[in-house]
Amino acid sequence: MLKYKTKTMPSLAAISKIDFPFKVDQQEVKNYAKEFFSASFPQVDRMLSAFDNTEIKTRNLCKPLHYYSSLHSFEEQNKEFIQIALDYSVKAVEECLASAQIKKEEITDLIFVSTTGLSTPSLDALIINKMRLNQYISRIPIFGLGCGGGVSGFSKANILAKANPDAVVLLVSVELCSLTFLRNDFSKSNFIGSSLFADGVSACIITGDNRINKTKNQITFLATQSKLYYDTLDIMGWEFLGSGFKVVFSQNIPAFIAKNVRSDVTCFLAKYKLTLSDIKNFIFHPGGKKVLTAYEEALFMNETSLKNTREVMVNYGNMSSPTVLYVMEKFFTEGYEDGYGLMLSVGPGFSTEMVLLQMKKSKI
Repeated sequence: MLKYKTKTMPSLAAISKIDFPFKVDQQEVKNYAKEFFSASFPQVDRMLSAFDNTEIKTRNLCKPLHYYSSLHSFEEQNKEFIQIALDYSVKAVEECLASAQIKKEEITDLIFVSTTGLSTPSLDALIINKMRLNQYISRIPIFGLGCGGGVSGFSKANILAKANPDAVVLLVSVELCSLTFLRNDFSKSNFIGSSLFADGVSACIITGDNRINKTKNQITFLATQSKLYYDTLDIMGWEFLGSGFKVVFSQNIPAFIAKNVRSDVTCFLAKYKLTLSDIKNFIFHPGGKKVLTAYEEALFMNETSLKNTREVMVNYGNMSSPTVLYVMEKFFTEGYEDGYGLMLSVGPGFSTEMVLLQMKKSKI
């Protein structure tokens, strides 16, 4: 029996993800990095173990590996971002609409999340033009949330659908992290980033109470929480240079998570008279091997709690904001336990984003 009782709430009608045609083996990327960094990075041999320590097997890349060996200006890479993001966003949206059996004219709201490229008009406007969506769609482009953007976007989509029972909210999350790679940056952060980050595109449709959800399973929104920690602005983000986006992330991220996540999660759940033992499904953003270990140890998880999260990391890499939606897609298509679900991700700020879900299998 549910401890947290609510009226009918918004639900997930469909979700899709993109597997780029240039997925590449992690060992191939490792060999490439050795060749690329060796001339200007004397300790490269000692640091190559970082590629193995990630436990990643394949990386989802939007361009073939040889593309990254050439020097590209920020202008060139940003143009690539806009075109690739647009093309694959449309593909993901079309798959989502087909799965939900919803016509494109029925979309009422569009949230677009990204932190790895710039466009004005924003990408949501480009998507509407290319797909000839309803001209009166309410648009919300979101920039700057990094890895936290997937959960935050999912939360905001549900808040919109909660406010309007007739809503059909489309969420699109795109990160092309590989296009931010700086060819002439031989810093340790750029090296570590080259061992971890990848590209991803995901779309999902959230519907309000009055819409008939045609999915066999029900994933329903219950509550959400965002938290920004004071004086942590330098933990994660971008440094904007003339040559492009330079990644900033602290080696202390896992320790920070280990110190704070248990208190944050338990306080959030306590608002709804729930405890960690009530959560059956953990839809977490896989920030990396050490981050997953920090979650597991702080929340006293068993070895299967983050199975889907870990598998997405192993098979795709860290794709920033869409990654948690790839995890959700696994739950949505492969199944889950009846009961509560918790989405969680961290991002620049430093911040955490959480969503509480009710996940129920159809008896039909």
